[in-house]
Amino acid sequence: MKEIINSPKAPAPIGPYSQAIKSRNTLYVSGQIPIEQSTGNLIDSSIEDETEQVMKNLSYILEEAGLTFEHVLKCSIFVSDMGNFARINEVYGRYFQENPPARETVEVSGLPKGVNVEISCIATF
Repeated sequence: MKEIINSPKAPAPIGPYSQAIKSRNTLYVSGQIPIEQSTGNLIDSSIEDETEQVMKNLSYILEEAGLTFEHVLKCSIFVSDMGNFARINEVYGRYFQENPPARETVEVSGLPKGVNVEISCIATF
């Protein structure tokens, strides 16, 4: 049994997937990129701004499911340049100041729409 979770505050999926799927007591949130839903614009002024928008998009989806970042068990971070790791980490860390989730950070050769960071997460109810 699964339930589709979509937040009107987060950007609509750009392919055949859902923003998130709830199954029993787990929420699987699809990778988010730095698109601002209200304008449809990509945020690309800096890696910090990109990461901030990605985290906002994740928060909107978590909120729609009745959760917060405190419920997140694991994140996957995909970056186009590992040289941005510390700058991404600085923004990301503000959302997980205590008891951060498990995580991996992987450098990839390309991300959707040419962005520099994409983050997905798994949370529990």
